[in-house]
Amino acid sequence: MRVCSLFSGGKDSTYALHWAVLKGFDVACLLTLRPHHSDSWMFHYPNIEWTKYQAKSLGIPQYVCDTSGIKNLELEDLRRAFIEVRRKYGIDGIVTGALLSDYQRMMINMTAHEVGLRVYSPLWRKNQVNYLRDLHHHGFRFILTSISTMGIGPRLLGRVLTPNDIDELIGAALRFGFNPALEGGEGESFVVDAPLFKEEIVIEDGEVRRLDQYSWIYIIKSVHLKPKVLVGLTTSS
Repeated sequence: MRVCSLFSGGKDSTYALHWAVLKGFDVACLLTLRPHHSDSWMFHYPNIEWTKYQAKSLGIPQYVCDTSGIKNLELEDLRRAFIEVRRKYGIDGIVTGALLSDYQRMMINMTAHEVGLRVYSPLWRKNQVNYLRDLHHHGFRFILTSISTMGIGPRLLGRVLTPNDIDELIGAALRFGFNPALEGGEGESFVVDAPLFKEEIVIEDGEVRRLDQYSWIYIIKSVHLKPKVLVGLTTSS
């Protein structure tokens, strides 16, 4: 099966890509939708321009399509993008990181089926608490780039989350009633390292900005790629 992976640079789309490769799919490209508005119903907005570094580290071609970010209109943009990548890369299906959003999953499935593509959503309805912990255990490293809910302070923005940070996030979710994996729009993430990355992404500079009482955003200003250190290799004379 030759597929395209919908890719936002966040933890969920990166994990879905990882799943596809492990399952033996031929991932022909990454498809990134770039919204013109920050309140897109369908697509990841914060720091989307830095996904090109992730694509370079992965060694997978990236196809970027602009979208209005306006509800309903962005579905036409998605349909156009599917048609373009099918024509360019000869794909048979789409891999998505949809985790809990019925709206997002339904719209992607409907649009893909209209143009003759199958859809694979390996994260759908996974236990979010277990999933978050598994991410770190399997070598996924990510930062939070936005928060939009009571219970998460800006202190967690822009830093690579540790197991303790993930436990803090889970605890806050249980106390304040939001989705632990932030699938309900409570936050966004950006992956800086993963098992398939050939190089780590090092964030050199960034800025936290407050949007309102419970909403903050982390703006990445500069990054570079750093070669990964292979652990456990020894030399002998």
